[in-house]
Amino acid sequence: MHILANGVRVVCDPMPGLQTVALSVVAGRGARSEDEARSGWSHLLEHMVFKGAGGRSAREIVEVIEGEGGNINAATGYERTSFQIRALAGGLDLGSAVLADLVQRPTLDPHDLEREKQVVGQEIAEAADAPDDLVFEMAQTAAFEGHALGRPILGTPDSIATATPETLGAWRAGLYGPSSLVVAAAGCVDEDDLLRLAERDFAGARDTGAESTERAPARFTGGVRTTAKALEQASVVLLLPAVGVRDPDYFALRLLAEILGGGMASRLFQEAREKRGLAYAIDAYSETYADAGTLGVFAGCAAKDAAELVKVAAGEIAAMTTPVGEPELARAKAQLKGSMFMGREGALARAEQAAGQVLLFGKTLDPLAVAAEVDAVTPADLARLTGRILSQRRAVVAVLGPKSALKAAPAFEKALFG
Repeated sequence: MHILANGVRVVCDPMPGLQTVALSVVAGRGARSEDEARSGWSHLLEHMVFKGAGGRSAREIVEVIEGEGGNINAATGYERTSFQIRALAGGLDLGSAVLADLVQRPTLDPHDLEREKQVVGQEIAEAADAPDDLVFEMAQTAAFEGHALGRPILGTPDSIATATPETLGAWRAGLYGPSSLVVAAAGCVDEDDLLRLAERDFAGARDTGAESTERAPARFTGGVRTTAKALEQASVVLLLPAVGVRDPDYFALRLLAEILGGGMASRLFQEAREKRGLAYAIDAYSETYADAGTLGVFAGCAAKDAAELVKVAAGEIAAMTTPVGEPELARAKAQLKGSMFMGREGALARAEQAAGQVLLFGKTLDPLAVAAEVDAVTPADLARLTGRILSQRRAVVAVLGPKSALKAAPAFEKALFG
């Protein structure tokens, strides 16, 4: 890793044999940096920079990249915002110039802004109409009520309506300041070339001291969210307070989720779907942030089965306080390591991973050392972590579907905590 004089960090990950390059410019800030009045501004800004930047119009931005055989994209999360380009070998020069313009020199035209507010408003409405999206939003809101992590990344129509080119420009200066930026490239890339381009395109940026809300510590609040809707099936999300990505139990959490519901051999899939036929879809997962995380279960089921399904889920979670057998843990470790190493086979995934690690840990991590940490997790570690999670006696139950499914909400907490 290299650090420019203004704080921009640069990471290069050459992949011999590739004929393409991936470049990611990642800011270590996102929706979590927003207060309630500016909810959704980070996502709106991500949209707006593509409307024009560095003297190029929206059409010219995509045409110049696609004309070189590349593609361009972006994503806003709670804790970071990423701008990405994939290109043929030799496309790094243009890609770096375009991404630097997007991050540092967007046009922010007032007419474009009003149109883009309408587009984002449609995106918000679409999410509200999609049961799978809405039930996760309901759960997230309950998990971190009153905190930025509990607000939707898209914001609300009211909160994005207040943004102006001037206020959004000031927000950009705080969000994409050089001290929060990582420039990462992977694939067919030369380290000296990347450093030269980073100096050319990003060394002139300055932190302006512009306002960007400090991250308040996350606190899992828990609660119940139910919405009766005339649907054929019920969607259920269960959340428990877990650990953040920097916690020593991070890999234990990943393995815990894998054993619970990470695949067709998992406990939840076998018990709830295969043995009892209570769900057509069920899985467990972990969601982690810098200082907090959740252990989650998602299920789609018939409304009449929702209450019984959450009882089964509660039982399987509670059973994880008993140490698992070595063969089951070994299978989970193999699955987790397999997904980690397979994910590193793509240039863009490697660039994004490198940037994320630098933002979280100040360095990139050796994949073999990470695998060794996974291998070091013991059955006792999983049992201890489960006890740590359950000792907080907090949970989220979000249910969306026919009215008869809503009785699942009290059933889960009663089954888990008594």
